[in-house]
Amino acid sequence: MEQRFEIQKQKILKEADIKPQVLNGMLKRLEQFVKPFIASLGRREPKENAYIYISGLLSDLRRKNVESIAYRYDQDRRALQRFIGFAPWDHQLLQQELARQIGNELGEDDGVIVFDPSGHKKCGNDSVGVQRQWLGCLGKVDNGQVGVYMSYASRKEHALADMRLYLPKEWAKNKTRRKKCGVPKHIRYQTRHELALEMLKNNNKYLPHKWIAGDDEMGRSNRFRRDLRALGEQYLLAVPSNTSIRDLDSEPPVYGGRGQPPKQPFQRVDRWRDLLDDNIWTKVDVRDGEKGPLVIEIVTCRVVARTERSWHEPVEELLIVTRTPEGNSKVKYDYYLSNAPADTSLDELARVIKAEHRIEDSLKRAKSEAGLSDYEVRTWAGWYHHQTLSLIATWFLICETRRGKKIYAGTDGSAGSHSVILAVASSLRPQISRLGNTFCKAQKQAERAGSFSSL
Repeated sequence: MEQRFEIQKQKILKEADIKPQVLNGMLKRLEQFVKPFIASLGRREPKENAYIYISGLLSDLRRKNVESIAYRYDQDRRALQRFIGFAPWDHQLLQQELARQIGNELGEDDGVIVFDPSGHKKCGNDSVGVQRQWLGCLGKVDNGQVGVYMSYASRKEHALADMRLYLPKEWAKNKTRRKKCGVPKHIRYQTRHELALEMLKNNNKYLPHKWIAGDDEMGRSNRFRRDLRALGEQYLLAVPSNTSIRDLDSEPPVYGGRGQPPKQPFQRVDRWRDLLDDNIWTKVDVRDGEKGPLVIEIVTCRVVARTERSWHEPVEELLIVTRTPEGNSKVKYDYYLSNAPADTSLDELARVIKAEHRIEDSLKRAKSEAGLSDYEVRTWAGWYHHQTLSLIATWFLICETRRGKKIYAGTDGSAGSHSVILAVASSLRPQISRLGNTFCKAQKQAERAGSFSSL
């Protein structure tokens, strides 16, 4: 997967023609960009460490971890390790500033908040939360950590705004391992759905939205959908193909004259789909793909869903089924449940489905361009510190990309979003490396002179 992505990346970069004005003044913009984030760090030293670390995450390093960043900028490795792994600075203040900026820059009243768990393959057993578990990035069970990520998507762009480390039950109840990795005492076991709800409540005021979306791991839970309804949220969540549904639009069995009238039987959604006629599917243009417009076909139906054993009365929901041709006569089917009104337009449903898939692009962007998975820390604080600074570095790339797209607007041969962000990142990296080295030299000269200037 990584090799194919690298080949595609190089192809995009080769085709991209980036105008000089896209890059002019970028380093000064980076200096200004980091100021509101590091302001909460107080003292000079943590501010400098944060600036160096973000520069390293944006640099051309192959592996963007503490050791490689410290080596690149001739820094004390142990000091940078302490800053990332153990220093008691509050990452939540930086994350809140990130969410506030994303809401201000990308916010729309009908925005979409998307949740998606994502794995990080790691070796050993001593890093916080590491165990053999399902890693979606690999498509299999392997040794690693899982983060639950919150993304915001609007018509303007999409960006990762928050994250939580999933701490398995075995970790949550093991006092020795918790103490060794610095897991705070108040942290208890939480499901991935509970972590998502926590992020939603914390960021609700920053991110204007109309929809909550997520993959089938998020949508399979009746309880999660119930909690979203209790919060007054409108959702569109993917569900597995074995989800049981009762089609309320179909004819019920013939009444035998005794007892309660019979209801439509429950059946798997994929078997229900097999009975559909081809003429009831509606084509909807979703977006412009690399090979032209992407068209999906949609069917909707009002259903009662039963995805888990529950004593609660089932709730009527809207079932959305999509099919997309994938070549060689193969068709991909996806299934969604929503509490949206039955008359919600197919174009609106398709827009939200598109936003749900864009979190995968957001995660790929952070992993490939800002070292989201490159950390080599074992502590609770270290994981959150690295993740927060990586999301901030990714946000800087998004801001530069949006600036570049404005420069290209209305010109011939304009670069696409992927072309601009990859070219911006690649062009930025050598400059960031020079900037970091210059910054470190100036810092050492100031040390010898006995005075420092704060960022």
